[in-house]
Amino acid sequence: MKIEKLKTCDGYKPFDGPVVLVIMDGVGIGEAAEYNGVFSAYTPTLDGLVKEQMSTRLKAHGRAVGLPTDSDMGNSEVGHNALGAGRVFSQGAKLVGEAFESGAVFNGRSWQEIKKRCQQGGTLHLIGLVSDGNVHSHIDHLMALLRRSSAEGFERVRIHGLLDGRDVGARSALDYFQPLDRLCQELSTGSLDYRIGSGGGRMVTTMDRYEADWSIVERGWRAHVLGEGRLFTSAVAAIESCYREDPAITDQYVEPFVVADENGPIGTIEDGDAVIFFNFRGDRAIEISRAFEETDFTGFDRVRFPEVFFTGMMQYDGDAAIPAHYLVEPPAINATLGEYLCDAGIKSYAISETQKYGHVTYFWNGNKSGYIDESLETYEEIASDRITFDLRPWMKAAEITDHVINAIESQGYKFIRLNYANGDMVGHTGIVPAIRIAVETVDLCLARLAKAVRKAGGIIVVTADHGNA
Repeated sequence: MKIEKLKTCDGYKPFDGPVVLVIMDGVGIGEAAEYNGVFSAYTPTLDGLVKEQMSTRLKAHGRAVGLPTDSDMGNSEVGHNALGAGRVFSQGAKLVGEAFESGAVFNGRSWQEIKKRCQQGGTLHLIGLVSDGNVHSHIDHLMALLRRSSAEGFERVRIHGLLDGRDVGARSALDYFQPLDRLCQELSTGSLDYRIGSGGGRMVTTMDRYEADWSIVERGWRAHVLGEGRLFTSAVAAIESCYREDPAITDQYVEPFVVADENGPIGTIEDGDAVIFFNFRGDRAIEISRAFEETDFTGFDRVRFPEVFFTGMMQYDGDAAIPAHYLVEPPAINATLGEYLCDAGIKSYAISETQKYGHVTYFWNGNKSGYIDESLETYEEIASDRITFDLRPWMKAAEITDHVINAIESQGYKFIRLNYANGDMVGHTGIVPAIRIAVETVDLCLARLAKAVRKAGGIIVVTADHGNA
């Protein structure tokens, strides 16, 4: 798509400073209740901006951001896609749901290659997040894959299920793994053998993003591929045992486990097998995809590199072609703000800490990695702390603010965008006192930024991508 030249709006008056867009990740408008971190926090800066400046409310969930229904909650990915494009595109959840409804998911070359492998004796391995959160995946898609595999006569299927506890209830894993286990038993008739082979919590197993901690992916690799980990007779037994041993643990932090019988682990991944990573969202799918596909991989020691046909639910990075094979075409997002700015020769600066760096770059740019024009863009990443964020709820907001103020004072950029990760990342812990501190930290930083923008003669725009705090 050719980018149209930007035109000056009627009544436009030039100003000296930059436009600074502040994305307060997860800081939404919710119920006036004590459990609402935004409501309970002391936020004089944000309150003053809403009261004294132009303000409005935006929908950040459901159809307003390209999700299938208005009951689907928003998330950081779709929020940044919409902000960066200024338009709404059908998102992965909707596209994948439609592909299953029409049967198109089973018509492509990838499924045909999977079918060929499995009919030649290979095992089909299904790896992904087991819940109905519809942010990274949906259990209905996994169930549909299992039923189709049975209909096609695939003799051996193994599921490597990741516990959610983040986009759904904190200790709700059994609500998903028990019916999944029942379906596997139902389908295991005659020569068919369908079982859960391994699993673990999403924040400690497999689903790292932005190369923040490759050990998370390594733990998943060792459980899913090598069959290394704490052994249990079933996934349900593993989850129940974890709950008994630690009444405070939430699903997302359950350590990796492996299901074994009298002969050992039942689900190791071997040469000749096929693997589907059934998450549709890209950020936490890219690293495990690379581990399965790259011959010169350096993220961690894989120990062995099985020859498999690896397929993603979608292609998670179109520029880098990760993965090479996929079941559903990703959303085609084009004509983003970044493209318009580069075409107009406008210099821009984007910054966040590791947990949201990809959101102000990759997702902002329409799920495209790298620079649009490196001569006009500066991207900066502040390394996130490697601890649970309720223990340090201020995160890297102050450091981000310092860097943005330096960028403003340099007079080198006309557009600056930044993401404060606090509201979302601390919000996911569910610990209200920590969430309150997180939101108040963002408010303090907003005060500093607003002062710097006013001094430079610029414009500050404050918004959020979705609500979670």
